[in-house]
Amino acid sequence: MKLRFKEENVEKEINKYHILVCTGAGCISSRSNSVHKKLDKEIKKRKLQEKVKVFKTGCFGLCKLGPIVVVHPDRTFYTKVDPKDVDEILEMHIEKGQPVERLFYRSPKTNEVQKTIDEVDFFDYQNRIALRNCGVINPEDITEYIAMDGYMALADILVNKTDPKVIIEEIKQSGLRGRGGGGFLTGKKWEYASAYESDKKFVLCNADEGDPGAFMDRSILEGDPHSVIEAMIIAGYCIGAHKGYIYVRAEYEAALNRIEKALDQAKKMGLLGKNILGSSFDFDLDIRLGAGAFVCGEETALIQSTMGLRGEPRPRPPFPAEVGLWEQPTLNNNVETYANIPIILRKGADWYSSIGTEGSKGTKVFALAGQINNTGLIEVPMGTKLKTIIYDIGGGIHDNKEFKALQTGGPSGGCIPSDLLTTEVDYESLADIGSMMGSGGMIVMDQTDCMVDIARFYLEFAHDESCGKCVPCRVGTKRLLEILQKITSGKGEMEDLEILENLCYDIKDSSLCGLGQTAPNPVLSTLQYFRDEYITHVKEKRCPAKVCNELLKVVISEEKCVACGICARVCPVNAITGEHKKPPFKIHQDVCIKCGACVQKCPVDAIYKE
Repeated sequence: MKLRFKEENVEKEINKYHILVCTGAGCISSRSNSVHKKLDKEIKKRKLQEKVKVFKTGCFGLCKLGPIVVVHPDRTFYTKVDPKDVDEILEMHIEKGQPVERLFYRSPKTNEVQKTIDEVDFFDYQNRIALRNCGVINPEDITEYIAMDGYMALADILVNKTDPKVIIEEIKQSGLRGRGGGGFLTGKKWEYASAYESDKKFVLCNADEGDPGAFMDRSILEGDPHSVIEAMIIAGYCIGAHKGYIYVRAEYEAALNRIEKALDQAKKMGLLGKNILGSSFDFDLDIRLGAGAFVCGEETALIQSTMGLRGEPRPRPPFPAEVGLWEQPTLNNNVETYANIPIILRKGADWYSSIGTEGSKGTKVFALAGQINNTGLIEVPMGTKLKTIIYDIGGGIHDNKEFKALQTGGPSGGCIPSDLLTTEVDYESLADIGSMMGSGGMIVMDQTDCMVDIARFYLEFAHDESCGKCVPCRVGTKRLLEILQKITSGKGEMEDLEILENLCYDIKDSSLCGLGQTAPNPVLSTLQYFRDEYITHVKEKRCPAKVCNELLKVVISEEKCVACGICARVCPVNAITGEHKKPPFKIHQDVCIKCGACVQKCPVDAIYKE
């Protein structure tokens, strides 16, 4: 729609174009802030202020192709926009009405150019509920959230003085389960916290997100912080709390800046603090900074850290709903869980529960990464098949390689083989095949990945992140790691596989908290589905994926070598010898450390690992 005004009988167009620039963490790392600044500068330079306006927005999801820029009203979708592309976009698209085709998205499935965001097949099987405002509104402007019916659920509750039991029942009926990993029914958790009598209760939000490669909660805070604030106020009203804390990792600069701005804006508009919206309800929020400890994903450890103590879990019961922050009843949910609350209360439990499967309602946000074409953030209905996620949304395996495994649930999850890709995404189905939902990490692997090494990697992480409080986790993960290191170095024996398996079950059964109880999952799942790789490592002293360095040797092809000498120059240990222009050069295996520097630098691909 063209908005016009008259000034001195001259008709002018006002903001015919709106340019949305993704400023989520992924795009920021690809210099989207520079794109935004240059757009602002060039628009003023070209005197286009009345024709075009630029906005920051949250994550669109296609993080691999950032920075993402979307031009409205035609909804043109640009990928990999560099600051040097700004002039062309303004000159061709804005001034001449001719979009810049070379920046269009190209589908990895069909290789077709897709011009608008509506055509982009990456979004075809998605349903953005928790991410509904990410990529749509400016997260630093509260009025844009309000324009999308933000704070309407809260206003309706406070104006009508709705009975907290009615609200909790609506959340229970929706079937929403905690998105932080445990999958406990959210309404039930709220009900328990409301049932305990106390003069001082608390609401807590876990936004630390310790899983490697996971960035769902971070992206919601960066793209739609007010959805979390609104939900936490409602939670406070429901359980009788007047204070809440958002626990967020200290190095999440963009998320921190935006949540701080959002809190300030909400307070200025009377949505936080005393007498919210003229009601008698008081509620305030503060931020607590975390150091990125994985164990703080366990809620009792999170509570300890929020109070400024060492992040260590404690036995449960009593659960935090009864004894939490400062020994008072505390409700804890993660960011994604809270982000679902306002829209459930606006649209109703029946609407939300109509999405998903019998035991897993709604949608789930995943960070899709690894050997896949479309890496980024996705949100799919519960019940979506893993195959759909990998091939229809993810666009298939990078470089047309063969799929090998999908790891879900982060360090606490399992590795899923190709013959189980028809499995539906829900809490029970993933648990049945030895994995888990977790907070939402999804790592795709191909034939270049070694499953024994993958298990070793996750065990190393779990061991490093163990708080050390209980022996099974502190010592058990160390022993598991030592056995895996022994196997990947070519020193493993067949009895090690039995020891691995038995030790895994002992650790699962006797660890104090979820970190230790789930740390063996990557080992157990790879033993179950990829046992042949373990046997090859042990019996043949060979790594089929050519990943485990100590089981490999670097060789030079006599036929391909041109004796240029580059390999010898880059070798850090002088393991390569030969005469210039007199092929072939030779690698001394007793000296070679298998670093691969020569493989990368050889101009004729004459060096390889075997």
